[in-house]
Amino acid sequence: MKARLVLLASFFLLTPVFLFSLIFYQIFLSHQNSQTTAVLGANTSSGVSYQAVPSTEEDTTVTLTSREARVDVLREFFGKYGSPLEAYADDIVTAADKYGLDYRLVPAIAMQESTLCLKAPKNTNNCWGFGIYGKKKTTFSDLGQGIEIVSKTLAKDYHGKGLIEPKEIMTKYTPSSNGSWADNVSYVMDRISLAL
Repeated sequence: MKARLVLLASFFLLTPVFLFSLIFYQIFLSHQNSQTTAVLGANTSSGVSYQAVPSTEEDTTVTLTSREARVDVLREFFGKYGSPLEAYADDIVTAADKYGLDYRLVPAIAMQESTLCLKAPKNTNNCWGFGIYGKKKTTFSDLGQGIEIVSKTLAKDYHGKGLIEPKEIMTKYTPSSNGSWADNVSYVMDRISLAL
């Protein structure tokens, strides 16, 4: 019991001392900073220029890194499933940027329609269920052509007509869906986002 009282008394006595020490230290740092600023201000005539804003060259690097990051995220995502789209991650990001699409949309549709090409109709290179209904099967010469055509069509015939979100795209892409298509595409897009 005495030990608890001593500990409690120590806490109440030392806490204010500690707080006052922090306040005085902050005041000291603030004073030091103002003196440094005054010295630097006095030396501005020496021709030395200080710039807080990054140059535009750094902005370009960030943009390139962002693009590279999206490609890496897609490669990792496709790699988890052993998808042949892994080799086309760069093409998907390029097409998305070219047509103003979310880079996750085409992969998410491929996941929904063919489990990332693993269950696509044979010899079609069509992972997106694009133009496949009844006995009709749209075929692409390779996955790269499929990515290009699907991306261009989504931009022109869907986004261009105000169908942006998966639930809106579904109304034209697969109108017979009960909503699960859009839910699944949205879910996959979110999962790809988490990889960033």
